[in-house]
Amino acid sequence: MSPRLLGYATLAVLQALADGFQYGFDVIDHTGLPSGTVYPALSTLTRKGLVESHWEEEGVAHADGRPRRKYYAVRVEGSTALQEAMERFRALGLRASSVAPEVMG
Repeated sequence: MSPRLLGYATLAVLQALADGFQYGFDVIDHTGLPSGTVYPALSTLTRKGLVESHWEEEGVAHADGRPRRKYYAVRVEGSTALQEAMERFRALGLRASSVAPEVMG
């Protein structure tokens, strides 16, 4: 997967997942992106095979008094795409922090 095929927001979401943020609201809080951007990006990343997802057990969510969460994890292919994107930014003379300060911080 060429990193050029992933937009800024999708890469920001991928970076958040790589940083350990595992579910939608967590990614929203970390990136500052709106839900209307994060959830389509998560769907795109899953469809492209860069992340995998699973629903938590109903009992866990029920014990916490909240709806079930869908958890996401970066696959090897996603790590590779993220690394290639960061290398591309560096090759363009851009610092990652100037491209996505809230994500790359």
